[in-house]
Amino acid sequence: MTEYEIRDLKLAPSGHTKIQWVKDNMPLLRGLEEEFIRTRPFQNLKISLSVHLEAKTAYLCKVLAAGGAKMSVTGSNSLSTQDDIAAALVECGLNVYAFHGATDEEYSRHIEMCLEHKPNIIIDDGGDLVGMVHDNRPDLAEEVMGGCEETTTGVIRLKAMEKAGILKFPMVAVNDADCKHLFDNRYGTGQSVWDSIMRNTNLIIASKTVVVVGYGWCGRGIAMRAAAMGARVIVTEINPVKAMEAKMDGYDVMTMAKAAPLGDFFVTATGCKHTITVDHMKSMKDKAILANAGHFNVEIDMAGLEDAAVSVRETRDNIMGYELPGGKIINVIAEGKLVNIAAADGHPAEIMDLSFAVQAMSALYIKENYEKLENKVVDVSSEIDDIIARRRLEAWGIQIDELTKDQEEYLSSWQV
Repeated sequence: MTEYEIRDLKLAPSGHTKIQWVKDNMPLLRGLEEEFIRTRPFQNLKISLSVHLEAKTAYLCKVLAAGGAKMSVTGSNSLSTQDDIAAALVECGLNVYAFHGATDEEYSRHIEMCLEHKPNIIIDDGGDLVGMVHDNRPDLAEEVMGGCEETTTGVIRLKAMEKAGILKFPMVAVNDADCKHLFDNRYGTGQSVWDSIMRNTNLIIASKTVVVVGYGWCGRGIAMRAAAMGARVIVTEINPVKAMEAKMDGYDVMTMAKAAPLGDFFVTATGCKHTITVDHMKSMKDKAILANAGHFNVEIDMAGLEDAAVSVRETRDNIMGYELPGGKIINVIAEGKLVNIAAADGHPAEIMDLSFAVQAMSALYIKENYEKLENKVVDVSSEIDDIIARRRLEAWGIQIDELTKDQEEYLSSWQV
């Protein structure tokens, strides 16, 4: 019997329409769905999933269910959950526990309800499911073969658990796969962050100064798109190699203290807390706009800003203006939460097709290999990356060269 806790089951028709749209634009997942229907690789297995609950995630859930999995689903951010998508998945027979705007207590309850089905495989985005198993429900760990983690932030948490010797099952670092971070983090984040900022502010990017905090793959994409739209880009970094790379890519590089008075837009993408502090905000321009592209809403010191503000008001839908002593306004999009999904539709479908194909194939890898794996963070195999890349090229109608036997022998020999 399907169990659920959602807003309104009557919203399902709209959700079905959204899911069909992304399915039409996700050829890799369509191919995997066809294979899974034939092979049923997850038959009699239970999968608990916590990922931003919108149409692309919903289609991943349906693909896994087509492979025989009993799915229990929740969101990974209360602002990114779309209630019509949750309703559509319930109508498809999945257990769903999520609704938009959930309180922290409701969100935690939904995470626990998702785990009550005693999963064999966990698919996580930010580490909340895995974290709750380890913190509150260690009794569930024996049932878990392993899992997959979607984000940089989640992988950081998992590696810290591995280092501390407390990780209870293997977890595949999906985020670190080439077919994930090279495309999702760079092109997906780059496009979707600016889509969100532009639709929520209705302001031009050309001529503005954009401060990008962090120059990992997400930061690279954000900076690249801002520059392409005519912005001056400043990058702040703690890593000297990444700082040098940003400089050679054509951007100004400086400390946040120096960048704060110069920026019109600030976008954080580090996975670390308080990369923008209240002291930084006090030196910013009046009506500066702040957005976070990291998983958790800790990169901007929102608690400190709220304490420092003399008043707070909604300046536009999804934007709160914080008035500091002296009258300066600091605008923050989506409460400092993940801007591209909390205040927009997230990454393009074609990008998530790559990422979720990695997820699906990594879940299959866990199922087939868990008995041989240690309780560590596991890299995605190069074979999975290669299969996905070749299928994506095939969907584009692109052919590439292959090595001849003579070339293979040449590359494998030390003699010229």
